[in-house]
Amino acid sequence: MMNDPTLAPPYDVESVRADFPILQQEHHPGVSLVYLDNAATSQKPVQVIDALDDYYRRYNANVHRGIHRLSEEATAAYEGARIKLRRFINAGNKREIIFARGTTEGINLVAQTWGRANLKPGDVVVSTQMEHHSNIVPWQLLAMEKGITVRYVPVLPDGTLDLEAYANLLRDEPVKLVTVVHVSNVLGTVNPIAEMARQAHEAGALILVDAAQSAPHMPVDVRALDVDFLTFSGHKMLGPTGSGVLYGKRDLLEAMPPWMGGGDMISRVSLEGSTWNDLPYKFEAGTPSIAEMIGLGYAVDYLTALGMERVQAHEHTLTAYALDRLAEVPGITLYGPDASKKGGVATFTMQGIHAHDVAQMLDAEGVAVRAGHHCAQPLHDRFGISASARASFYLYNRPAEVDTLIEALYKAKKTFARS
Repeated sequence: MMNDPTLAPPYDVESVRADFPILQQEHHPGVSLVYLDNAATSQKPVQVIDALDDYYRRYNANVHRGIHRLSEEATAAYEGARIKLRRFINAGNKREIIFARGTTEGINLVAQTWGRANLKPGDVVVSTQMEHHSNIVPWQLLAMEKGITVRYVPVLPDGTLDLEAYANLLRDEPVKLVTVVHVSNVLGTVNPIAEMARQAHEAGALILVDAAQSAPHMPVDVRALDVDFLTFSGHKMLGPTGSGVLYGKRDLLEAMPPWMGGGDMISRVSLEGSTWNDLPYKFEAGTPSIAEMIGLGYAVDYLTALGMERVQAHEHTLTAYALDRLAEVPGITLYGPDASKKGGVATFTMQGIHAHDVAQMLDAEGVAVRAGHHCAQPLHDRFGISASARASFYLYNRPAEVDTLIEALYKAKKTFARS
């Protein structure tokens, strides 16, 4: 859901930065770190780091099955994180919150459970040209197995989806599922998920949303959006790696078969057969990422205290400033819509300089960006480029860091002009 990013009051960025130990270090001797690779992974505040340390030092134990005090305390903290995450995305019930290792696992879980149980030859899954590979490859694998067809909504020259083509696909094809990114990890485009969900449901299809780049950066309300499934990763929102969430509407989750078999996902096992545990545990086989999910709960505490509306407003201001500054640099091509339609991402190419060389030269100036195809090769093919450089912003970045990025780009241009 796209809120007006101009309404929320600002916060003190310097006090926020003080919570992130990694931001206090030098990237190279005498060169401060300017971390602008947040779309890949975010840095972690001391509150999350301390929570991980506290678990391993004080109450490390397995969850759910132990009767002793350590296990009970670990279980309470682990399940407490589930309640925090339910509130964070406004799910109706904590049983709709499935813990996963991240967005990739969440998408694959839906493909391998709901998809294998419900899709048949001739059915159509609709995706888009701007998807991360994690929302393309699982459906291609399922297409090879089940004989389904995957169609892709085109991306317009301005970096937005061709919504007329989307409506035509829903009208003309036997679409059973729409699977779409909320915010593009390359273009930053914020897609109109609520409207896309409405149209999908009118056509008799379900909708799955990749919220890896939205949940960390803006308010996400699964009930207001009326999505059937939504998944995101903890490491992009101040939490540990190996943590994430799949949300699903309860009736859908109840009807889906389990994916992995093992401990905790069963109600009873005999040599003749097994019965499954209740939600959400039916989809959580084996010892889970206990410390990681507890840490993600603390990350949600941090974001909630700061306020997602304020995070979105801060990033909007910073992104608008960055796009204006980048446009000043001769030879730069920017990709994606203007700041009013995008999240905190600025992706670009520089004439005559490969994106990897751009990133390497920026690193020498202390600026960490991402270069490559960002796990979105079809989108790069759409724009006729093999790679791009991407600066991505988060709640602890400052305008002065954008200025450092621009200065470093001018240095890169001068260096290549002499070579």
